This record gives sequence, C-alpha cells and structure tokens, in this order.
Amino acid sequence: MKVHFIAIGGSAMHNLAIALHNKGYQVTGSDDEIFEPAYSRLQKHGILPQQVGWFPEKISGNIDAVILGMHAREDNPELIRAKETGVKIYSYPEYLYEQSREKTRIVIGGSHGKTTITAMILHVMKDLEIDTDYMVGAQLEGFDVMVKLTEDARYMVFEGDEYLTSAIDRRPKFHLYQPHIALISGIAWDHINVFPTFENYISQFIIFAEMIPQGGTLVYCNDDEHVVKVAQAISGSIKKIPYNLPECSIRNGSTFIKISGEEIQLQVFGKHNMLNLEGARSILETIGVGAEAFYKSISKFKGASKRLELIRSKGSINIYKDFAHSPSKLKATIEAVKAQFTNRKLIACMELHTFSSLNTNFLDQYEGCMDQADVAVIFYNDHALSLKKLPPINRQLVIESFGRSDVKVFNDRDEMVAFLTCQVEMHTNLLMMSSGDFDGLELKALAEEIFQESN
Repeated sequence: MKVHFIAIGGSAMHNLAIALHNKGYQVTGSDDEIFEPAYSRLQKHGILPQQVGWFPEKISGNIDAVILGMHAREDNPELIRAKETGVKIYSYPEYLYEQSREKTRIVIGGSHGKTTITAMILHVMKDLEIDTDYMVGAQLEGFDVMVKLTEDARYMVFEGDEYLTSAIDRRPKFHLYQPHIALISGIAWDHINVFPTFENYISQFIIFAEMIPQGGTLVYCNDDEHVVKVAQAISGSIKKIPYNLPECSIRNGSTFIKISGEEIQLQVFGKHNMLNLEGARSILETIGVGAEAFYKSISKFKGASKRLELIRSKGSINIYKDFAHSPSKLKATIEAVKAQFTNRKLIACMELHTFSSLNTNFLDQYEGCMDQADVAVIFYNDHALSLKKLPPINRQLVIESFGRSDVKVFNDRDEMVAFLTCQVEMHTNLLMMSSGDFDGLELKALAEEIFQESN
C-alpha cells in the first residue's frame, strides 16, 4: 500500500504515519511546518519530507490513499490535486476505522479524562499481555508510538476526541469509530467555535452513544448528571454499566484505594483520577479482566504525559504540569492537588490558549474554578489571540470572569515567571496548566530557577 499524508507533521498524523510505516506501508507526506518531536521521529523512520511545503506533484495515480490532517485547509494544493486525480481521500479518523474494521473497537469519549482512561486501559492490557491496537492522544511511558496498527490484534482502543474530523468533514472524530464498547467520562461544554451551545455539544455524545450496536456496551460515569441523562436517553438492547467513585484515602501525600478489605497504593491521585480508574476497570471487565489483576497492574501506572505530571520535586516543593484548559479540567486538577497536599500552599497558573478560553463569550464559564488555589495566576498571549483572529482581552474582564478579585493576570511571560519565582517557598506546590506552552516557557528550566531562589 502507498499512502500520502497531507499535513504529516501533526501530533496524531505523524504517529499514524509511523504506525503504517511499521506495518510495511510505503509512506510519504508533506507539511508547511514540522516541529519537535514529530520532526525527529519522522526522520528516525525515514519518512520526513525532504522539503517543507506543499507539492501537488507528489499526488499521482500510483497512490492508494491520501490521509488528510486537520491542519490542512480546503484550498490546500495537494488536496485539490488529490480530488482531481480521484484518489481515495481519508481523514485521520476515517483511516483508523478502516484499519480496525475486523476488530472489537473500544472508544473512550468525554470532555475530560479520556486520555488518562485510555492510557490506563493500555497500561493494563500491556501488563497482562493482551494484544491490542490503539490510538491515544499523549505519549505514554513504555509505548514507542501513540498509534499501533497490526493485522492480528483482536482489539483496538481509541481515544475518542469530539473535535472536528478535517477541514472538509465537520463530523466529530468519535462519530467515525463505531464502537462496540464505549465509555463517556464526563460532559462539560467546550469547543465553542464548533458547538455554539451546550445543548448542541451534549447532542454529539448522544449521537456517539447511539452508534453502539445491539449487544454492545456503554460504560458511563454515574457521577456526572449530564452523562447519566445521555445514558438514559439511549434505547435498545445495549448493556449499560455505570461507574462511581471507589473507596479511597489519602495519607502523607499518597492515595490508597480499598479493595476487598485490602489497601493498594496508587501513583496517581485526585477524585477525577479515581473516577478515571473505575472507568478503565469497568471497560476491561467487559473483555474478561478481573478486578484483582486490574488493581495489581494499575498500582504501577504513573499517569499520562502532561496529566498531573511531576516536573521537579525538591524537599517540600513540587512542580506539576497538566493539560487542563477547560473549566471542568481546571477545577478538577486544582482540587486534586489541594486535597493531596492539604498542608501546602498551592499556586495554580493556567494559560488561556484555546479558542474557547480566549473567547469573551466563554470566559464566564471559568467562574469559581480556581477557588481552591491559594494563589491564582492567569496568563494569555496576545499572539495567540491574533492567530485565532480574536479581539484583545481586557484584564479586568478576566479577573471578573474567574470570580476572584485577587487573581493575577499576565500577558508578558517574563513578568509571570518573576512573580511565580517570588511566590514559591517551602511547603508549596506549583501547578502549571495549559494546552499550549506559556509562550515557549521551558518548565524544567523554570523549576531549576525556582529551586535556586528557594535555597
């Protein structure tokens, strides 16, 4: 098979390219920008484009399929050429489905927690030597790639993103995977540029759940009223499995889960992660993994990349990074760190980076979500606003939207760093939350600077 990737440098796209290369496919691709780690990883596998840019001449009659990335626009010259030649064009999720037609598809959906739940499932399956193909949205410890495709694996596990499929396909990605077993972890309005109302957003999850075939299974979080309503709205002969918060406790900065009278120490923490854990357990139970085997394996799980990831620790100071950017994710992550370390000062710093978070019509959704932080810091970059073609944000509006008058707002990275460095002292946790990079801030370097100041 010969496949060509339009926008091969994307996080998901380059992983699919590597997966197909590993499967023996002949892979080519193009992009107008390729950053790390995609650049080095594509180069390592010998599929890095020789030149940056779009080259319609790469699209010829001997190509079996073109895979279109979200980064490519409708007027992309290679896409136009592909339409002219009549070559089959797939979106990223469409091609993943094609690769999994003969497999049992397990799809993890939800506004939050889906990466972690998917990572937990894959960790246990690998530990128990259950062969599976997969697609996950973060780099996982012990896994070389974020996409694995084989001929023999019985299962394929998908992280089911609700964002758009491609520039020419406005369907949410998770509507294309057609799950046999599905999970919904939680529903909290996001992606305002695509789903203008909360009702419209919820309807996407109803459509997703309705795709489960007769005899299939829906696993859902019983702790979320919106998810419960979605589950109740689904009729037909599918099995519905609710999950709830397990019995757990926190001692000396560690979380323990109690199972059949025995306590198991975990390496992840927070109410949201305990719910994630139960979701993963419920999914694996449907394919025959018992509770004892699950908990023994999950005790070794360290978390997914950028999900409450410990960057540096020194004495009584911990510095974490997290992908949290929406109100529900922000609130859950802050509450998790505060509950885990009740005797430590918590500095919570988040970046307004997504289209929703930078939109003045959405900002009031953040009210109260940082109340548990001792010090609340908001950063936004004027360049990000211009890239998204959004108007400037008034600092006072940000303060009012978060609902606490003492929140510190910065749009200059160096000023923010200077403030954070002065705030960290003994018995302090610093939590850096963003789907971006704080205008190129290297968090490990920030940690070293903080530790030098705290000496």
